[in-house]
Amino acid sequence: MSGSKVNAVFYAGSYHPIQAGSIDGTDILPHDNAVYRAQLCSSAGLYEPFGDPKVIGDPYCTVFVGRLSHSTTEDTLRKAMGKYGRVRNLRLVRHIVTGASRGYAFVEYETEREMRRAYKDAHHSMIDDCEIMVDYNRQQLMPGWIPRRLGGGLGGKKESGQLRFGGREKPFRAPLYAPFPYFYVV
Repeated sequence: MSGSKVNAVFYAGSYHPIQAGSIDGTDILPHDNAVYRAQLCSSAGLYEPFGDPKVIGDPYCTVFVGRLSHSTTEDTLRKAMGKYGRVRNLRLVRHIVTGASRGYAFVEYETEREMRRAYKDAHHSMIDDCEIMVDYNRQQLMPGWIPRRLGGGLGGKKESGQLRFGGREKPFRAPLYAPFPYFYVV
């Protein structure tokens, strides 16, 4: 796959933990501990996205499904996501010790067209009384990606005080710079 195809599906060409957490993209120092952890992982090479043997399939045909109910099963998810195309592979991520669902999954479709349909139409749909979030599989496609558990990610909401913007839910938008209103100067 060509490099231009990889960057065509994302908001940014590569992932940088400090810029992902910056309101205007100009920060040069980490503003919280999570961003500092992501920067350490990035510089020390602690995270290798291709090192997970459970990650299989074509990343261009795979979507990330988050905010799942912890009671959602593979069968329920396959049935719900099957509305958007033929599901080739489905991986509901589970806790390594308890086996309980972690609340997210990766769904691989037969074609990229089906993946894009699921990305567009399944977002904000309901599965087991939970509104789900569907996004691209950034783990294998976005250079420099660090997962949320290591302090990275694009998630977070502005209302919660987390300063990581730029994801699908709250895309980054540069602040509006209006000229200073001189009539307020006294």
